[in-house]
Amino acid sequence: MKIGRKIKKISLLTLNCHEAWVYQLGYLSAQVDIIDGLPNRYTASWDKRMRPVPVNARLISFDQALSEGKMYDCIITHNITDMMDVKNIPGPRILVLHGTLDARMNEETNKERDQIRTGLEQYLQLVGGHVVAVSESKRNSWGLKSDVVLNGVKINDYPTWEGNIPAGIRGANQISLKQNVLLWEFHKEAFKDVPIKIIGYNPDMPGIEPAADWKDLKNNLQSHRFFVHTADPALEDGFNMAVFEAMAAGLPIIGNQHPTSPITHGVDGYLASTPQKLEKYALRLIDDRKLAMKMGSAARELAKKKYSSHRFARNFQQAIKIAKKKYSSRARPSSKNKPPVTVE
Repeated sequence: MKIGRKIKKISLLTLNCHEAWVYQLGYLSAQVDIIDGLPNRYTASWDKRMRPVPVNARLISFDQALSEGKMYDCIITHNITDMMDVKNIPGPRILVLHGTLDARMNEETNKERDQIRTGLEQYLQLVGGHVVAVSESKRNSWGLKSDVVLNGVKINDYPTWEGNIPAGIRGANQISLKQNVLLWEFHKEAFKDVPIKIIGYNPDMPGIEPAADWKDLKNNLQSHRFFVHTADPALEDGFNMAVFEAMAAGLPIIGNQHPTSPITHGVDGYLASTPQKLEKYALRLIDDRKLAMKMGSAARELAKKKYSSHRFARNFQQAIKIAKKKYSSRARPSSKNKPPVTVE
C-alpha cells in the first residue's frame, strides 16, 4: 500500500494588527509567525478579547523574526509602516489594504495623496510586492493594481441565534476617532430611543466595553435581535468583518443606505435613507422576533454562500502565489534575452 506524500505547509510571517483579519490565516494550510509586542497599539500584545491566537500560529518578537533568519513563503503586512519594518527580512510580500486612502489621509491635499500613492507603487515594484484589498472600494481608493479578497467567516463557529434580548448590537472600536467614517451622527439620531449595545474598545465612552473574549462576543450576537452598521459611502464600505460575523450568527443587519451593502432591503435586513426610517425598522425588529429570525436566517445563508472561510482561504492562497511570482521576478531580474523566472 502506497502512503501519500505529506504536503508541506507554507510558512507565513505577519504583524499583530487587525486580530480578526489575522485570525483568518488559520483557515489556510500554513504555519504562521505573528510579530507581537509592537508599539503604538492600544494593547501591548495580541488582544484575546478579539480572537484567540490561531492554532497554527505562534507569537514572536520582532528581534526573534530577524535573528531566526527564516525564509518565509510570504510576509503579510498591513500598512506602510509594516512594510518598512520588515524590509530586511527576505521573502515574497503582500500589503493588505484595510482602509480607503480617503479615510486614512482625509486631512491631506490631493497632491499629497497622489505622492503617497505614487511612492508606494514605486516601492512595491522595487521589492516585488503584491497588494490585496479587502474590498473593491479600498482597491479603487488607492488606485493600485491589486487583488480583492473579501473577509470570510466560518459559519459553524457561531451558535444558533436566539434573539431573546429585544435590542440591537453593534461592534466598533475607537469611535471618537472615526465619527465621520462611521456616520456617527446618523447612528445617534436613529437610536436615541432604541436600545443598542455597543461592544468595542472605547475608553473615552463610559458604559462601552470590549467583549471579554471571542466566546462572549458570539454569545452577545446570539442573544440580540439585530446588528447595526452605518458608514459614510465616501469613506467606508457598507460592510466589514463584524457585519459578516453577525450574518453568520443569524442576525439581520440594519444601517444607512449604502451602495456596497450586501443587504437586500426587506430580505436579510433593512437599509434607510434617514435616521427616522432606520429607527422605525429597528423598532419593528424589536417588536417582532419571528421577523428578525426569518431575516437573520436569510443573512446567514448569504454569509455561507458569499463570505465563507473556504472562499477566503482559496482566494488568499492565490494571492500568495502571485506574490511569489512577483518576488521571484524582482529577485532574479531577466536580461533582454531571457524571460523572468517565476515560481509556482
